[in-house]
Amino acid sequence: MTDSFGFQAIGTRWRVDTGAALPPGQRATLLRLAEEYDALYSRFRADSGVTALAMAGGFLPLPRHGAALGRLLRTLHDVTGGGVSPLVGERLAALGYDAGYSFVPTAAPAPSRAWEGLLDWTDDGVTLDAPALLDVGAAGKGQLVDLMLEYLVSQGHEDVIVDASGDMRRAGTGTITVALEHPYDPTSAIGTVRLGSGALCASAANRRVWGDGLHHVLDARTGRCVDTVVATWVLASDTMTADGLCTALFVADPADLAAVFDFDYVLVYSDGRARSSAALQGALFP
Repeated sequence: MTDSFGFQAIGTRWRVDTGAALPPGQRATLLRLAEEYDALYSRFRADSGVTALAMAGGFLPLPRHGAALGRLLRTLHDVTGGGVSPLVGERLAALGYDAGYSFVPTAAPAPSRAWEGLLDWTDDGVTLDAPALLDVGAAGKGQLVDLMLEYLVSQGHEDVIVDASGDMRRAGTGTITVALEHPYDPTSAIGTVRLGSGALCASAANRRVWGDGLHHVLDARTGRCVDTVVATWVLASDTMTADGLCTALFVADPADLAAVFDFDYVLVYSDGRARSSAALQGALFP
């Protein structure tokens, strides 16, 4: 790669690598895309659109890409029987993963509120019939990766990788080999996959841990932290979908998701077993 641009955005580290020079104006646009997305969806910001909904409910207008996010979240919600839901934000906050990062639980685990009768996500925006704290972390970071890559491609970049701390999308010829980080040892890998033009996302329950059995991946049907799966990886055509499926694999069988989505995956269970899709372009180490 000819150029590399690193920055902090939406609470994580980003890196953009391009085969051609990345001008200052394009770098500034990437930062603007991240700021605008954060200002809409961050539940950790007092001035965000999501925080306004949590305070008073009502309607939050969204840009055009908001429709695609809403459709994906609704589909994941339905396929997982409610296991994935943007209404999980309240339960995460109650367990200590709140806007102040207190990491102190204030309530016992409980199911997230039902989508029907409370949340209406349309092509124009989000309506809440009562105050509620949304969390789009199941797929939002992935969508922001897509928005950045699609912008760069529109500017003529033919060889580019946008990497948001392991959630990445690539445009270009050929393939690259990516190691799958061991969920319990960041210095080693459990295998490798080959990534062409497409997306690879990862999720690990042990990345944000703040107490005995407390982490950021909840089953919205129970409000409890998932304890059967510890890490997931997904290869898909776009990062938003791959990101969402990484979360869904914590609460749903891959076969149920494969009936709706086209993807490859790797799963690591808490008992040490690993499982992958038959067509996976890669290999797991013995």
